[in-house]
Amino acid sequence: MILINLLPHREEARKRRKEAFQATMFASFLLGLVIAGAIYWWFQMMIADQQAKNSFLQQEIKILEGQIKEIASIEDEIAALRARQKAVEDLQSDRNLPVHLLTELVNQIPDGVYITAIRQSGQTIAMQGMAQSNERISELLRNLASNTPWLAKPELGEITASTVSLSQRDQRRVSSFNLRFQLVRASEAQKVMAAASAAASSGGK
Repeated sequence: MILINLLPHREEARKRRKEAFQATMFASFLLGLVIAGAIYWWFQMMIADQQAKNSFLQQEIKILEGQIKEIASIEDEIAALRARQKAVEDLQSDRNLPVHLLTELVNQIPDGVYITAIRQSGQTIAMQGMAQSNERISELLRNLASNTPWLAKPELGEITASTVSLSQRDQRRVSSFNLRFQLVRASEAQKVMAAASAAASSGGK
């Protein structure tokens, strides 16, 4: 007996393939949605974590900025205290400067030079005097410039020739002069003396 299929099998097969394709597309669409949702959730988690880290860093930065301001104010206070301490130390050490000035003038003024007036303004000393010759004045300038750590930067103002009467018959020609030099603070003078002592000791070795 021969069976003959009179149904439209091609349409049925095409319909089944179409339904299978639609089912596959729908499943792919659902899978894509799931994957996209997972990726979106993962990115949201990363963003939230980074935002939390950024918030923590901002809080720490604010704390550090406050600490930096406190440190800066403390450093300013320390600098002010050091300045006041140095000023007090300078005042204490400078109390003996007049003694050093007179001692050094006695040691550095050569024979034939006489002081007639001396005046101090801060660390600047203005001095007037007379000398037997200009060579004596030059020797005085050299001594003030290089032979003492307490006196520095001598500057000659002017020299004028004049006459001094020792008696009615004895009159001598002299050179009147005025000059300025700096009186060195005790702290700076001690540094110069320490450096000279170190150089001398190293040279001796």
